[in-house]
Amino acid sequence: MRADRLVAVLLLMQTRGRVTAAELAAELEVSVATARRDLEALSAAGVPVYPQPGRGGGWSLVGGARTDLSGLSATEAQALFLLVGPAAAVSGEARAALRKLMRALPQTFRADAEAAAGATMIDPTRWGERDRHRPETVDLLQAAVIRRRKVRLTYTSGARERTERLVDPWGLVDKDDIWYLIAGTERGRRTFRVDRIIEAETTGQPADRPHDFTLATAWQQVVGEVEQRRSHTWATVLIEARFVPVLQNQFGRHCHTDGEDDRGRARVRLAAPTPLDIARHLAGWGAMVEVVEPRSVQAELARIGAELVGRYADGH
Repeated sequence: MRADRLVAVLLLMQTRGRVTAAELAAELEVSVATARRDLEALSAAGVPVYPQPGRGGGWSLVGGARTDLSGLSATEAQALFLLVGPAAAVSGEARAALRKLMRALPQTFRADAEAAAGATMIDPTRWGERDRHRPETVDLLQAAVIRRRKVRLTYTSGARERTERLVDPWGLVDKDDIWYLIAGTERGRRTFRVDRIIEAETTGQPADRPHDFTLATAWQQVVGEVEQRRSHTWATVLIEARFVPVLQNQFGRHCHTDGEDDRGRARVRLAAPTPLDIARHLAGWGAMVEVVEPRSVQAELARIGAELVGRYADGH
């Protein structure tokens, strides 16, 4: 954490011009001796800081020199604070980071940046849902990724099979409020749902990580693989054009319009893992949707309809 403190010391000196060790100690919540050692370390490292003894003295940057730690334009500063501002509402670390960055910005940027930080709030909970909470395991895994330490997991698969694994954590992804860990294993790259991790323990062993690894690229590969598995079955349906947006909301990227029939209805291509998955989505539409093909989806809809008739036809 010392590097973080040294950055904070520079930002304070840029803002105030001159500071004392006691002022730094109070601001950074360290002892006066620690603050003095930090100032001396900056000087020894070649940063142009020097002490002025006597009453009214303190430490200053030589000649009022500035170390531009942000390098941001006004619009870039606003964009950054718009992005990070909502996170500061729930994260003490984010709030501290924003305060430090605010001090590093030119005075003329600060008012707009501060307004941008409070301009947006993100509520990830859908209407009617309970509040979602980030799994506590995420913090442990994030620390392991940053420190590059292997993690021992006790994991439950989708089939409820419990296994223990020693993995190299490479990165974490939050997708629609579900967290995933991308990690290296003896069998190559694997993706683990964090909410299925029963136990996680950071080890002292250094983690291996491919030199060309990027989290964004790896996640795009994961998404491609998952979406391919989710689109094993395709169906063609007919529906009034005004309802196509509803189908698009249900099926996402697996919904494509494909012209119209001779009655002006939209022809739509839909995909899901199995015929039953498609039928379950379409059953509530009743006769508003006509399935052209395949026969397997038609059969599942007929079976669901027969079950409902058998259950409710006599009013029971």
